[in-house]
Formats: sequence, C-alpha cells, structure tokens
Amino acid sequence: MPAARESLLDAAYAALARRPWAAVRMVDVAASAGVSRQTLYNEFGSKEGLARALVRREADGYLAGVERALGSHTEVRERLTATAEWMALAARDNVLVRAMLTGCWSERLPSPTLSAVPSSSAVPAQRRADGPLPSPGDFVEIVRDRAVAVLSGAGAGKGNGELARSCELVVRLALSCVAAPPEGAGAVGELVRGALHR
Repeated sequence: MPAARESLLDAAYAALARRPWAAVRMVDVAASAGVSRQTLYNEFGSKEGLARALVRREADGYLAGVERALGSHTEVRERLTATAEWMALAARDNVLVRAMLTGCWSERLPSPTLSAVPSSSAVPAQRRADGPLPSPGDFVEIVRDRAVAVLSGAGAGKGNGELARSCELVVRLALSCVAAPPEGAGAVGELVRGALHR
C-alpha cells in the first residue's frame, strides 16, 4: 500500500505544519489521507511509528537532495557549494530536517528516539523506519563520505585525506548556516567558496 503510506505521511506533515505534534490526531491524519484509521494503524502501528516513518522519509528526502546537489555541476568547488546551499535551503524549508541536522527538537515536533525500536511490522518500510535514525553527527559523516565518494571519482585532483577534510569543512560550514542563517541570498555559497579558496 505504498500510495496510502505516502498519502498518510503527507497528511501527517501537513497536520504538523498547522499544530504541535502532540495535538495531531491519528483519526484526522487518516481522514485527510482518505483512508481508514485502521489502515493508518496497519501501516505504522502507533503514533510513534508514524512519527518515526515521517522523520525517516524527511531524512531520506534530504539525503536524496544532497545526491542531486553533488551531481549538479562538473567542477568540484561548485558541487560542494551546491551541496552546502541545498543543506541550508532544506533546513530552512523543513522543520524536521532542521531538527535532525541540529538535534534541536522543539515541543511542536515529534521527537522519536534515534536508537532502533523493536519492530514487529509486516511493512518493510516501517521496519526500516523502526531502525536507528541518523543523529546530527551521523548526517555529517554520511554527507561527507558521500561527497568524497562522488568527488574522488570526478577527478577532484586532491588526495583523499585533503578531499575528506574539504568535504567535512563544507558540511560543517553549511550546518553552521543552518544554526545561524546568514543574511542575503547566496551568502552560503559565498562562504563556501571563500573557505575552499584558502
């Protein structure tokens, strides 16, 4: 039931935009998605399961955006700049991504535990969501390592150690822009280009 699952996750995300997670009701999410409440419970098991699946989906979407940014240019510096800009934009536009990257979960948001929870779900996507969720430090490593893998195959012209340091610098610089956004359009790109020029 992948279509129903996505509809339910979309409805949960829309509900979260209107009210704190504690006030989001499962019956309202199901009605908004056009499915029964039983279908919702069959997919996610509980409100906590729905929260974990929602956070997992947003994490996967964020990482897919990182992949697109890394492949968006031919020159290494521009690929890293595009990745940093994507990271800051994704966090600005999505409260769950911002919380995942910073570890700052407000009372308005679901705050699923990062460690794995026992899963008896027959739904493979839910079993994956019930696995461990990435921490802020995990995101740094995932993005850095992915950038190194993509860029080392793109003729980056640097040793892997220097490339890894440059990639980590860009990721951490982008995360600082998530925590304290700079003023002005293009500011993240300017910061990254300046840091990589040194």
